[in-house]
Amino acid sequence: MSAPNIVNVATITGKTFYDALADTNLTSLVLNPASSGKVFKINALTAANVDGSSACNVDVSYHPSTTTAVGSTVSSTGYAIASTISVPNDATLVVISKDTALYMEESSVLAVKAYTAGDLHVVVSYEEIS
Repeated sequence: MSAPNIVNVATITGKTFYDALADTNLTSLVLNPASSGKVFKINALTAANVDGSSACNVDVSYHPSTTTAVGSTVSSTGYAIASTISVPNDATLVVISKDTALYMEESSVLAVKAYTAGDLHVVVSYEEIS
């Protein structure tokens, strides 16, 4: 795994990805592929519970050595960022913010799991730095 020197960068591109989690699989949100020559800075990750009557638990994890497609099920070992946190009905949880930003090196994945299918919408905002 490598990453460019972020003191002397050529480009910073802002990105946003969103997903309505239709199942309870661990799903990739952001993938920094091997040999990308980039580092990704995760600035914000929110999970909104769209169920009007029930809370839903959420997991968010970082997987440092994996190759999976965005939106696919993640099967590699990950490290918990948030574990079994309850998002109340009709509420939003801020999992990552500017205060707790995360850098992703090559061959890494940021993944999320909803404990109830169809209850959570997630939005992640990040920068691709090269």
